[in-house]
Amino acid sequence: MRPILHPSSFRDPSGFIFRIHGDIYRQINYCYREHYECLMGSGLYARLVQDGLLVQHVDIGLEQAQTTDAYTVIQPALVSFISYPYEWCFGQLKAAALATLNLQRNAIECGMSLKDASAYNMQFVQGKPCLIDTLSFEIYRDGIPWTAYRQFCQHFLAPLTLMAYCDVRLGQLLRTHLDGIPLELAASLLPISSRLKPTLLLHLFLHAAAQKRLSVRNAIKERKRRSFDRRAMLGLVDSLETAIRGLRWEPSRIGWTDYVPEDGYGEKGVQHKKELVAEFLKIATPHLVWDLGANTGEFSRLASRCGIFTIAFDNDPGVVELNYRRAMMDDDKALLPLLMDITNPSPSLGWENQEREAWLERNSADVVLALALVHHLAVGCNVPLDRLADFFARLGRWLIVEFVPKTDLRVQQLLAVREDIFVDYTREGFECAFARFFSIRRVEQIVGSERTIFLMEKF
Repeated sequence: MRPILHPSSFRDPSGFIFRIHGDIYRQINYCYREHYECLMGSGLYARLVQDGLLVQHVDIGLEQAQTTDAYTVIQPALVSFISYPYEWCFGQLKAAALATLNLQRNAIECGMSLKDASAYNMQFVQGKPCLIDTLSFEIYRDGIPWTAYRQFCQHFLAPLTLMAYCDVRLGQLLRTHLDGIPLELAASLLPISSRLKPTLLLHLFLHAAAQKRLSVRNAIKERKRRSFDRRAMLGLVDSLETAIRGLRWEPSRIGWTDYVPEDGYGEKGVQHKKELVAEFLKIATPHLVWDLGANTGEFSRLASRCGIFTIAFDNDPGVVELNYRRAMMDDDKALLPLLMDITNPSPSLGWENQEREAWLERNSADVVLALALVHHLAVGCNVPLDRLADFFARLGRWLIVEFVPKTDLRVQQLLAVREDIFVDYTREGFECAFARFFSIRRVEQIVGSERTIFLMEKF
């Protein structure tokens, strides 16, 4: 089979990623040899892998080399699902920032330095941020400032500060600024009060002003003039860490953070629903579950607590934050909460619209959970039932889906502010639409309600 070059791996001359039969490989070019040997020989690689900060790899030599300038080829451990910074909640982006600084501190201690600090090089593996780009390190040269300083500030400090001081939704600027939020843009949006923090004043506001003031020629002269020894580098890392740790955001009592499942069922109904979902999961025996509209992840955990890798998607930053905090508190390594609006999911972005893959291009699930979701899409967003059925059929083999009738309070609330044009929104219409793509394996009504849960299998 012909190797497939990864569309996002072309900017670094040190090497590139490619696939063969679905397996991931990274070619390391000869120009990176000195740095790679330092990474492996200094003990840095072993230390970072042991601490869960760097993805593990196997060096397989030149057998799969793709070009004549290859030094060696490595096979990294697979990441279950690739996510992007604009899909992370505040807490996840902050954790990735602190992990990046921890990587830099460890690198300096071993005579190396991060040559880039891209948030896209970080992924969540077993619940924690982990570097997946083995070629991000270079040998530390005394006297040279940190080359990735501006990138770190744009990818982490600027969006986190905007989220903390202005509005958490400003994190979505990362979706339109793939190289990180420009510092001058962040500075123009932030309130004056944020300048009172010395670390923010230094690393964001003065940094932005210096970028604007210096010409390219003067910047090169300034770079050569400044003395930046190892002690100063560690001081910079400490200062950035102080800035990041000082940023906080608490979910407001807006959106779905106050949602109580018992409102639709009562306590017995919620327990019955959990029992049904758990039973259906045992029938499907999945390795990967997607929970759409997961809220704070109560039903996602029915899978993740059994060791099933589960991605909990929701479009509310507050509930994703709460879900992530709960996962961290429980040390739930199988749960990955992500921010996603399934009516406007992450598209393909970057060079030739291929660097950052669209949501539906990255993977598919064994089981999709769509609990208390269909009425929001069909009635709240005017998506016809046949389009919904087609959509769910593209996501995975099994579907655990809940139908909420018009007589339910939640649907009545949606219809209270709009005309009821949804003549096909009935249980019969629902079953007819989904029967085009799925076989209905089980149907159960939740006790104490008119809601129904279906277990369906795609043809």
